[in-house]
Amino acid sequence: MSILRSPSLLRFALFADAIASGASAALMIAGAAFLAPLLGLPEGLLYEAGLVLIPFVILVLIVAARQRPAEGAVWVVIALNLAWVAASVLLLVSGAVSPTTLGYAFVGVQALAVLMLADLQFFGLRNASSSGLTA
Repeated sequence: MSILRSPSLLRFALFADAIASGASAALMIAGAAFLAPLLGLPEGLLYEAGLVLIPFVILVLIVAARQRPAEGAVWVVIALNLAWVAASVLLLVSGAVSPTTLGYAFVGVQALAVLMLADLQFFGLRNASSSGLTA
């Protein structure tokens, strides 16, 4: 069976999102002062981006903890992930910041990872909906 057809894909993708987002939040909050010069991103932006992730992590954990995640709540998580990707791209192309090469990589890789998680959540939701595993 393909991982994309697994009935447990949705909850796996949600928990993976919560873990990755929580780790990113901790890194950006605790390491903003250290990361800012390396990435060429404002310290305040990194710190505040980390803070924004805290309620998101809580939401994703609540959704993932349910044996049958609510379809509407999963769509909210997917939409928030896509908004993060869009904001990341806009940040890099807007000229509002002057990231270093490492900064471009940091934001770009993070955006790609978030997009991948949103894709996995979409496939997981589709599988769960067809199997009756969502509320």
